[in-house]
Amino acid sequence: MSVTASPPAVGSFCLHRSHRGTARVRMAVRSNAVSVAPILTKLQKDCATPLPVLRHVADAMAADMRGGLAVDGGSDLKMILSYVNSLPSGNEKGLFYALDLGGTNFRVLRVQLGGKDERVIDTEFEQVSIPQELMFGTSEELFDFIASGLAKFAQKEGGKFHLPRGRKREIGFTFSFPVKQTSIDSGILMKWTKGFAVSGTAGKDVVACLNEAMERQKLDMRVSALVNDTVGTLAGARYWDDDVMVAVILGTGTNACYVEQVDAIPKLQGPKSLSGRTIINTEWGAFSKGLPLTEFDRDMDAASINLGEQIFEKTISGMYLGEIARRVLLKLAEAGALFGEAVPEKLTTPFILRTPDLCAMQQDNSNDMKAVESILYDVAGVESNLSARKIVIEVCDTIVKRGGRLAGAGIVGILQKMEDDAKGIVFGKRTVVAMDGGLYEHYPQYRRYLQDAVTELLGLEISKNVVIEHSKDGSGIGAALLAAANSQYEHDF
Repeated sequence: MSVTASPPAVGSFCLHRSHRGTARVRMAVRSNAVSVAPILTKLQKDCATPLPVLRHVADAMAADMRGGLAVDGGSDLKMILSYVNSLPSGNEKGLFYALDLGGTNFRVLRVQLGGKDERVIDTEFEQVSIPQELMFGTSEELFDFIASGLAKFAQKEGGKFHLPRGRKREIGFTFSFPVKQTSIDSGILMKWTKGFAVSGTAGKDVVACLNEAMERQKLDMRVSALVNDTVGTLAGARYWDDDVMVAVILGTGTNACYVEQVDAIPKLQGPKSLSGRTIINTEWGAFSKGLPLTEFDRDMDAASINLGEQIFEKTISGMYLGEIARRVLLKLAEAGALFGEAVPEKLTTPFILRTPDLCAMQQDNSNDMKAVESILYDVAGVESNLSARKIVIEVCDTIVKRGGRLAGAGIVGILQKMEDDAKGIVFGKRTVVAMDGGLYEHYPQYRRYLQDAVTELLGLEISKNVVIEHSKDGSGIGAALLAAANSQYEHDF
């Protein structure tokens, strides 16, 4: 999981920043314990997620889902129609590609499908880092860079991968930003999130942007399915397990989607899907009701490029947990002399501390916490004694515990809404929630806190039926499967 630096608002750190090369020195000398304890206690109190708070969040999530399904703009949740009306059946055959753009990397993948008997014959993928300047550049620059990487990957095709003569390559495009989808293979970008601020794309069809870039690269390929990463994860997991009903991404950003009955979507106009079901992309990162927030969350939001937006995402996702912790540690250093009299210059740099750093520190179970010491020094230029390291871990745990438990409450909100609409369809049988994303995959404490919240909210008996399952790289293969399911050559299957 990689975490992207979001530029702070001008002047937002002016009270804390020292002149380069000049150590910040506290004027008053007092006991660390006296200064640090009240700040830490208040943080823990403000981040607390007891059962009533979790229940309120779950209920508010379900209510916002209904509001967003009733009418566009009916709640914080966009509840976007995916136009995925039939999930992969297992009968799909042929060579298909997938492109996954959803964070600080993009991934290209190819898969050879062999139908019911052979299923997935082979897969290959490559990951490419997106230069930071392209995240703030033009639409054409970004899509040309992506199409170039895709063209290079396609040139290496060989081995078990075979495209029948006369066929054009087809690709499933996982685009993990809010899109107003207009069909299975077209969608208008509503806005960039996750630290992206690319000009010239908002209001445009992102499939057209990619198709045009592929043409400029002389790449003979067409997009046959545009999918959100959560929708792709659901499709990829459902290919192997018919009980998958929900998919959640917890990585740099976060989102969730689920299988909905078309009769429960008042805003759905026109012909309804033959299956009677579709996948709804909730865009739950925008949820904001009843969340326990701190001064550090509010300050980080004020300094962000999307002030007042994506509050749930800013509370639970990998892009932000490290930055919240950095802000807490900076206050502890300044007001509580946590790291001695001087405030380390690097600690004043926004997003210098990343969520993977928190995770690595929390895995240090040694008595002297040397791993914590080295991470603090290497990343933030912080020299620490053992008592300071223990406080750092408390800060990390407090923020990660809140994030994991709130994510769990969000999942229960979705399940509760589904259950309320069709009694027994969710809680009366095995129901699988497919999880993907580096935060969920790599952070064991976060995973545990999420599962604890689900169990507390549902109770031991019902929670036994709800299986939260890691679906690694599900969105990539899911997009390829949806490209196959929507292939222009589908009559050949």
